[in-house]
Amino acid sequence: MMVYRKGELSKSLIDRGWPHQVALLSRLCMGENFMTHRFFCRDLSLCDRGHGFVRDGHDFSVFCFAEREHAEMFQQRFGGELMCPKTRPKWPAG
Repeated sequence: MMVYRKGELSKSLIDRGWPHQVALLSRLCMGENFMTHRFFCRDLSLCDRGHGFVRDGHDFSVFCFAEREHAEMFQQRFGGELMCPKTRPKWPAG
């Protein structure tokens, strides 16, 4: 059973409103990099909440954008993989 806090966006709402997504290795999103990403995105259509998944034993953080151009700008600056909700791996249940 999934419990959401009041006012928190669900994963499906994020996918509908911010369908242009970029996955980065989570280890590249911590510390100084966290603030660098947020500062870069200050005028972009980044959702406050993102997704995560595991692939080949590596954790990924997914940055979700409402506008494709913004996702492409982010990907060009920081790397990562452009994806959409239908092709994004899901976090394993359990």
